[in-house]
Amino acid sequence: MTEKTQEKTREKIEGKSTLSPRLAPGLYVTATPIGNARDITLRALDVLSRADLVLCEDTRVTAKLFAIHGIAAKTAPYHDHNAAEMRPRVLRRLEAGEAIALVSDAGTPLVSDPGLKLVREALDAGHNVTALPGASSVLAALTLAGLPTDRFFFAGFLPARQEARRKELAELAVIPATLVFLESANRLEAVLADMAAALGSREVSVARELTKKFEEVRRGTLGDLAAHYAEAGAPKGEIVIVVGPPEKRAALCAHEVDAMIENALQRASLKDAVAEVVSVTGLPRREIYARALELSGAK
Repeated sequence: MTEKTQEKTREKIEGKSTLSPRLAPGLYVTATPIGNARDITLRALDVLSRADLVLCEDTRVTAKLFAIHGIAAKTAPYHDHNAAEMRPRVLRRLEAGEAIALVSDAGTPLVSDPGLKLVREALDAGHNVTALPGASSVLAALTLAGLPTDRFFFAGFLPARQEARRKELAELAVIPATLVFLESANRLEAVLADMAAALGSREVSVARELTKKFEEVRRGTLGDLAAHYAEAGAPKGEIVIVVGPPEKRAALCAHEVDAMIENALQRASLKDAVAEVVSVTGLPRREIYARALELSGAK
């Protein structure tokens, strides 16, 4: 055995092979840190270092991460505004046998980030798609919330307009699971107030700046935290809201449901009153609407 061969054998045994074989062709969906730059896997660092191209939501953001970890890979922007133009180019490069990584600004791509259409088209074309799991603000917030995690529903960002937001919350109210939302700081107080109205007095956790220096998790009821942020003002940083599941209620009798409908009709329009009662009781909307029409017509 030559001295060079002996050296290579020793390096392989020690896990330090100087050889850097090319990555298998395909698309590598790679999670990056949500705050702390050290929250990245060894596998992700290896793939990002050896990829033929790294697609970034914002190349400037990714450049900072690469500078910290000494990565000199080629990058290109891939975001909502240029995705339609970029996808055919990326697919041609995959067809040519290249290894391409996809990252978002923070966390796991495709979770409220661009990339879904690229993954679908890559799969449809028969290309290998590999997930490199890692940091996720959704999972981090869930683990810190102190709320049930056996069943949860990720709802992403709620609509900015209040009417649309309240309508969506009414639909989410009956889901028997913990709800997870992403939200901007400047809308936090209004969103929590709408949640309190639509979801009732549920437990909630508001997490911000996860894994960063000023990480904060505030817990309480929806009403309490809505009041807190109304007084304290909008916090800084990115927000994840985790709302506990609805309480299991005993079946309501007809008189109790009528009382709830009448109470809601005194404060809201027929449409909003129906939505409110449906969200609280979980009863079919058609049934509540028909009864609300009867009660409102009897007045």
